[in-house]
Amino acid sequence: MTEPTIICPQCRVEIKLTESLAAPLLEATRREYDQRFTKMEAAIAQREAAVTAAQRALDEQVAAKLKTARAAIAEEEARKARLALGTDLEQKTRDLAELQEILRQRDAKLAEAQRAQADLIRKQRELDDARREMELTIERRVQETLGAARDQARREAEEQTKLRLAESQQTIAQMQRQIEDLKRRAEQGSQQLQGEVQELALEALLRERFPRDVIDPVPKGEHGGDALHRVHGPLGQPCGTILWESKRTKNWSDGWLAKLRGDQRAAKAEIAVLATQALPRGVDTFDCIDGIWVTALRCVVPVALVLRQSLIDVAAARTAGEGQQTKMEMVYEYLTGPRFRHRVQAIVEKFTDMQADLERERKTMTKLWAKREAQIRGVVESTAGMYGDLQGIAGRTLQEIEGLEMRLLGGGD
Repeated sequence: MTEPTIICPQCRVEIKLTESLAAPLLEATRREYDQRFTKMEAAIAQREAAVTAAQRALDEQVAAKLKTARAAIAEEEARKARLALGTDLEQKTRDLAELQEILRQRDAKLAEAQRAQADLIRKQRELDDARREMELTIERRVQETLGAARDQARREAEEQTKLRLAESQQTIAQMQRQIEDLKRRAEQGSQQLQGEVQELALEALLRERFPRDVIDPVPKGEHGGDALHRVHGPLGQPCGTILWESKRTKNWSDGWLAKLRGDQRAAKAEIAVLATQALPRGVDTFDCIDGIWVTALRCVVPVALVLRQSLIDVAAARTAGEGQQTKMEMVYEYLTGPRFRHRVQAIVEKFTDMQADLERERKTMTKLWAKREAQIRGVVESTAGMYGDLQGIAGRTLQEIEGLEMRLLGGGD
C-alpha cells in the first residue's frame, strides 16, 4: 500500500507521512472537527427552538384571525339568507297564484273537451249503426243476385276446366313422346359414354402398368382402333407397336376381327388386341382368332405382358443380327415378318371375298342357265311336235326345216 504524502508550501518538497508523523496531525484534526460539529449541532438546536416558537405564535395568530373571519362570514351569510328567503317566499306566493289560475283554466278546457268527446262518441255510435244497417241491406241484395251469378260462374268454370283438361292431356301426350325420345337418346349416349369410359380406363391401365412405353389414343372419328401401344425396351429402344381396341357390348360380332385387321395394317402394328366384354363362343379368357388376340377385360394386363415381352425379344434378336444382314437376309426377314404376313393376309382376304362373290354369281347364273335351258328345250320340243303334226297331215310335201331333223332331236347318227 502506498504511504500518503504532503507537499511543503514553501519549498514544494514531498514529505511522506508515516504512522508516527501522521497520528498527532490526524488526532488534532479529529478534535478540531468534533468541536466544530458540536457547535453546529448547538446552533441548529437553538434555531429549531426559535422556529418552533415562531410557528406556535403564528398558528395562534392565524387561529384567532380565522375565528374572527368565520364569525363575520357566518353573520353575513345569515343576513343574505334572511333576505333571500323573504324574496323567494314572495316569488313562490306569486307563482302559486299563477299556477292556481292556470289550473282553473285547464279545468274549464277539460270539461269542454269531455263534453265534445261525449258528443263525438255519440255521433260515432250513430254512424256505426247506420253503416251496419247499410251493410245488412247490401248483403241482402247481394244474396238475391248471388245465386244467378254463382250458376253462371259454375258453368264458365266447368267449360274452362274441360278446355284445360284437354290441353293438359295433349301436353302430357307430347311430354310422354319427348320423354321416350330423351330416354332413347340417353340410352344411346350412355352406351357411347360407357365405351369412352372403358377406352380411357384401358389407356390409364396401360400407362400405369407400363410407364416406359408410349400410349397414344386414336383421335375420335378416325379409324385405327382405340389406342396405339408403342413398346420400348429396357434401354428405351422402340421394339414394336400393339393396336388396342375395346368393346363394351353384350353380344359378340365377327365383323370386329376384319375391321381390326384393316386398322392394324393401316397403323403398321405388329400385334392387334381386342379387349371385349362379350367373348366369342368357346373363349373364356383370351385366344388368338384369325391373327387377332381376343381377351377378356380382366386379362388385359397378363396378355399385354406376354405380347410386350414377345416384341422385346424379337427386337432384341433383330438388333443382335443387324450387323450381319445382307439383302437376302433382309428379304428373308421381311418374308418371315409380320408386315409381309399382313400383306398376304390382306390379299388372301380380298381374293376370298372375290371368290365368294364369284361363287355366288356362278350359282345365280347356273340357276338362270338351267331355267333358260329348260325353257328353250320346251320351246324346241313344242315346235318339233307341231312340225311333226303338220308333217303327218301334209306328208312329204311339207319341206324340211333345218334344225328340226330327226338327228338333231335325238334320232341322229
